[in-house]
Amino acid sequence: MSAPLAEPFGKLLLDLWDDLQQPEVGWQIAVLAGCFLLAWLFDRWVHARFAHSGAIENVARRFGQRGLKRIGLPAAMLLLVLAARPLLAHWHHVNLLNLAVPLLLSLLIIRAVMFVLRHTFSAAAPWLAGFERSFALLVWTVVALHILGLLPQLVALLEDVGFTLGSTRLNLWLILQGAGAVLTTLLVALWAGGLIEARLMGAQSLDGNLRLVLARLARALLAVLAVLIALPMVGIDLTALSVFGGALGVGLGFGLQKIAANYVSGFIILLDRSIKIDNLIEVDGRRGVVSRITTRYTVLRGMTGIETIVPNEMLVSSVINNETFSDPKVRISTQVQVAYDSDLEKALMILVEAAQAQPRVITDPPPKAFVVRFADSGIDLELGFWIADPAEGTLQIKSDIHRAIWQAFKEAGIEIPFPQREVRLLQ
Repeated sequence: MSAPLAEPFGKLLLDLWDDLQQPEVGWQIAVLAGCFLLAWLFDRWVHARFAHSGAIENVARRFGQRGLKRIGLPAAMLLLVLAARPLLAHWHHVNLLNLAVPLLLSLLIIRAVMFVLRHTFSAAAPWLAGFERSFALLVWTVVALHILGLLPQLVALLEDVGFTLGSTRLNLWLILQGAGAVLTTLLVALWAGGLIEARLMGAQSLDGNLRLVLARLARALLAVLAVLIALPMVGIDLTALSVFGGALGVGLGFGLQKIAANYVSGFIILLDRSIKIDNLIEVDGRRGVVSRITTRYTVLRGMTGIETIVPNEMLVSSVINNETFSDPKVRISTQVQVAYDSDLEKALMILVEAAQAQPRVITDPPPKAFVVRFADSGIDLELGFWIADPAEGTLQIKSDIHRAIWQAFKEAGIEIPFPQREVRLLQ
C-alpha cells in the first residue's frame, strides 16, 4: 500500500493486514478462540451458581451478583487476552489481539455503564433505550477513530478551539475530558450509592423512612463528591464555576422556589415520619394509600387504582387525615331506619350480629348499635364497627353488612319505612 493512500489509516490496521497475509495468524485466532471459550465457560458457571442460590437475604451481595452476570463475559475475555498477549508476543505478532483489546474494553464499558444506570433508575425508563444507543455509538466511534489513527488529529483540532472563563483558559478537548471524568466518577458514585442503598434497604432494624433519607443523602453526597474530584483531575479550576453557582442560587431564589420547597418538604416528611409507605391518608379531598415517597412528590394510590402525584409541599402545609398513622384501626358507621311498630331490641341485635358475622370486623372494640333519633317516617338506627385494614377498602364490607341486614329484617318482619304523604282534597 502506498504512503499517500496509507496515511489516513491507522498503523494497527496496516500491521493487522500484513499479519493476515502470514500463516502464523492462525495462532492469534486460536488464542482468541481459546480466550472466548474460557470466558464463556466462566460466564456459564457464574449464571449456574447464582441461579441455584435462590433468594439472597443480603441485598448488596445480590446487586454484586447481577453486575457480575452482566459484565462477566467481556471482562473475563479482556483479562484473558491481556494475559495471553505478552506470552504470544515472544514468538509471533499480536496485532489481532491488539485490535481485540479496545473492542472488548468498549463493550465492557457500555455494559457496565448501562448496568449502573438501570440499577439506579427504573429499568423501564423511556430515555434509557435512547441513551444506550447514543452512548454505544459514541464509544464505538472513539474506538474506530483510535484504530484508524485519526484520534490524535481530532484531539489537536478540539484543543485549538478555546475560550477564557475568568482566569482559566478552556478548550473543547478539556471540556470533553471534564465531561468524561464527571461521567466516570458519577457512575462510580451511582454504583457505590446503589450498594449503600441496597445495604440500607436490607437493614430491617432501621425505620423505612430513615432508610430512604439515608439512601438519598448518600447518593447526593457521592454525586457532589464525584464532581469535586473529577474536575480538578482534568485541570479545571473549580473557582471557574463560581459564576454558574451564583446563577443557580439566583434561580433557586426566584424561579425555583416551589421545586426547592418540595425537595425540602420531602426530606422533612421522611425524617419526621409523619407519613409512611402503606399509610392510608386523605389530602385535599384525595384519599389513597401511600405507595411511594420521593424527595419531590408522594404517590397516592386510590381505591379505584388511580395514582395521584401530590407535591410534598402540600403534605407539609396542609391538614392530612392519616387513618393509619399510629393505629390502623378505623371506625365505620352505617345508618338504617325502621318503622315505629318494629321490635327495636330485635332490630339492634340484628345490626350487631350482621357486623359480627364479617371476618374483617374486629372484636375489640366490639360492634355496637344505637338509636339515633325519632324521625318523621321511622326510627333512625346506627351501626358502628371497627376494621384493622382500611387500605383494603370499605365499600365491600358495608355492602355485605347491608345485604345481611336486609335479609335478617325480612325474616324478622321488620319494615324499613319510606316517606308517605296524605293528600286531602277540600271543597
